[in-house]
Amino acid sequence: MKRHMHRNPSLLELADAVILGDGHEIEPGVILGYEPGRRIADSVLHIGPGAQIRSGTVIYAGSTIGQGLKTGHNVVIREENTIGDDLSIWNNSTIDYGCIIGDSVKIHCSVYVAQFTTLEDEVFLAPGVIIANDPHPICGLCMRGPTIKRGARIGVNVTLLSHIAVGEGALIGAGSVVTRDIPAFSVAYGNPARPTKSVDELPCPFDLVERPYINGFDVRAREVTRRSEP
Repeated sequence: MKRHMHRNPSLLELADAVILGDGHEIEPGVILGYEPGRRIADSVLHIGPGAQIRSGTVIYAGSTIGQGLKTGHNVVIREENTIGDDLSIWNNSTIDYGCIIGDSVKIHCSVYVAQFTTLEDEVFLAPGVIIANDPHPICGLCMRGPTIKRGARIGVNVTLLSHIAVGEGALIGAGSVVTRDIPAFSVAYGNPARPTKSVDELPCPFDLVERPYINGFDVRAREVTRRSEP
């Protein structure tokens, strides 16, 4: 790990308290360790080895990010986040402050992750997902984002309201508004989103596979599992 202590806005701007792992690839126009406008207990930014950070990305001070971070262009990651390994976050997406994010999470383009949201391992957020965290806007006293359990998949342009939980391996259909808890391994859609069936009941409309999901695992996950078996 290296502690960087230089500023060069034409290439890369690094605050004094940035600890950046080896093997990184950082494009011009990136800002690491941006000072937030609110007081925080620890202003050191930790980013693990192997980060690939594209131009326009701004990562605030005071977060801890594991190895293998990959960002698209114009990504913002705010302060006081705890983020695991192998986060992929695409263009124009924002993670606001105080979130907990697990390993191998994928956040697609133009996504907003509100403060105090939890995304467990292997969660997928499709383009345009918007997360809310305050049932009484501006009040802030009970502000908390949703909890998205391991392996849940959130479709294009879904809105997730505060304080709800999306169960492990659940699938939320495009354009839905999630206002209440969704059970594990269920398919839910609509406004408000309601569970309709198990993900294992979904057919493949293109007849490429007999069942896209088996025991909640998609085709790619099943292939990885088979490769890892002795």
